[in-house]
Amino acid sequence: MTSSSAASRKGLSKIACSRLQKELVEWEVNPPTGFKHKVSDNLQRWIIEVVGAPGTLYESEKYQLQVDFPEHYPMEAPQVIFLHPAPLHPHVYSNGHICLDILYDSWSPAMTVSSVCISILSMLSSSTAKQRPADNDRYVKNCRNGRSPKETRWWFHDDKV
Repeated sequence: MTSSSAASRKGLSKIACSRLQKELVEWEVNPPTGFKHKVSDNLQRWIIEVVGAPGTLYESEKYQLQVDFPEHYPMEAPQVIFLHPAPLHPHVYSNGHICLDILYDSWSPAMTVSSVCISILSMLSSSTAKQRPADNDRYVKNCRNGRSPKETRWWFHDDKV
């Protein structure tokens, strides 16, 4: 282990490190379709390229997800955001925050980075319109100064998109 990879694991518990190393190996062997992990030695932050699925509004479009793992992953959900520019989607804010219940209230330790990515791609794929959430401007304004999406009290009421 290099000193930089040791430093990247400083904020993770032994359980989180072990789980993430296992998930990374599984990802390398069987990556989810439409996703590419950008290799780095930072186990606590993954950058993942997303390619829009064929036959959808986002076909062949490329976006990047930033996945930050908390100290007690998988008991606690990772923070997942789109890096700029975020896709135009009714559940994706212009600052990259994603309104998706599995990232917050419905998180389960049985979920993996792969299953989260597949859920995000499914959310994108099911969209019938490229638009921002109705409250985008107000929400983004309230998130200035680096507010995490995990600090938001999300209201999950729209399961059509």
